[in-house]
Amino acid sequence: MSDLTHFSDSGRARMVDVSEKSSTQRVAIASGVLRMQPETLARIREGRIAKGDVLTVADVGAVMAAKRTPDIIPMCHAIALSGVQVEFSEINEPDAQGCVGIRVVTTATCVGQTGVEMEALTAANVALLTIYDMCKAIDRGMRIECVQLEEKRGGKSGVWKREAK
Repeated sequence: MSDLTHFSDSGRARMVDVSEKSSTQRVAIASGVLRMQPETLARIREGRIAKGDVLTVADVGAVMAAKRTPDIIPMCHAIALSGVQVEFSEINEPDAQGCVGIRVVTTATCVGQTGVEMEALTAANVALLTIYDMCKAIDRGMRIECVQLEEKRGGKSGVWKREAK
């Protein structure tokens, strides 16, 4: 038997049966960064992006994406989310290429039989992609970096936290 639960004994992909699992509170936190030119960040901050309020639209996009995660991740269960939170912060210290950025942190919660890591990660990715989409006309060189799970709580495996570097 494989340690990879999304594969059957014969090696075929499958959705894991969670019917025997207990429903518990589940929480997952994900993060990611969109690097951009300092002028792009200034225009976002000052509301000078022609398509509208970038972070408000990205927030809505993240929530919508979390709710639609099983539509795009093939073996992901449909989960009744209890909540999705999205927080943005600026990174004003330029990196080696002179880029600053926006960091997103998404938190997905539910009471259920399986975790919400994929929902939190999908929300973080879509938040950053939404910002890119709204700003690409002025900064095509933006880059998404380091989308990752930061923490998960609940279920049989309990708590997992990314260790700080």
